[in-house]
Amino acid sequence: MSHPTPLDLQSVQGTMLIPLWGRAKYSAKYRNILQDKDAMEIIRKHSFDFSGIEKTFGDFSGLCYIVRARKMDDAVRRFMEKHPKGTIVNIGAGLDTGFSRVDNGSIHWYNLDLPDSIAYRKTLLPDTERSTCIPKSFFDESWFDDILFDQDNGILFISGGVFYYFKEEQLKAIFSSMACRFPGGEVYFDAESKTAVEKSNEMVQKTGNKGAQMYFYVNDATAIQNWSTAIREVSLEPYFKGLAYTDGLKTRAQMAVMDKAGMMKFVHVKFAD
Repeated sequence: MSHPTPLDLQSVQGTMLIPLWGRAKYSAKYRNILQDKDAMEIIRKHSFDFSGIEKTFGDFSGLCYIVRARKMDDAVRRFMEKHPKGTIVNIGAGLDTGFSRVDNGSIHWYNLDLPDSIAYRKTLLPDTERSTCIPKSFFDESWFDDILFDQDNGILFISGGVFYYFKEEQLKAIFSSMACRFPGGEVYFDAESKTAVEKSNEMVQKTGNKGAQMYFYVNDATAIQNWSTAIREVSLEPYFKGLAYTDGLKTRAQMAVMDKAGMMKFVHVKFAD
């Protein structure tokens, strides 16, 4: 009987599988927050060795993964209420399974990621008629031409756990281009405060991963608002706000402290029409 090979957590496959593991394991535990059937099915079908991940990431990290997925799903659902035939672009999609959780039967969904990431994604999550992959860098603006955009139908860009690794100058430039090219569009992503990013970098470095340096942080909405005159509105939402989580006093206290201190949050950017 063969044994699964331990994952290299610094490889493309390893880094992509960590959030998938988190969603599969913890959505099975906290079904009131998220039910990610696709993630659980992928884990069931494949012999991945998650022992290294289990040692590195604890229960709170796992909870954060499913909270992020849930908040992204909620943002997409709110968008679809107004734009049932809209376009969704998942930036740095990795092995995200959001399309199957929220599909209303008429949206157009694109998974944007680097070519090697998309190649691996397709081995586990093939394209469908309305959910397709774009193997390009976020900063290669040629992907603008690869997506369906009708201003009347609307467009929403989502990104989970990605923007941290970019520098503000990079994001400012691409957001400015997006705001001009996609008037009326929206962006929804997660972010940390400067203090939280510093703590996250310390934790990652302890795992031996020297390449996953985090740069971008959000302390308030003003900085992003000033990136471009084509950005109409920026709002922030505490990371755990509105969740009906009741398991564990210590965890609830940790969630409350992080929300009150603004350490983790979701950012909603709206472009001018």
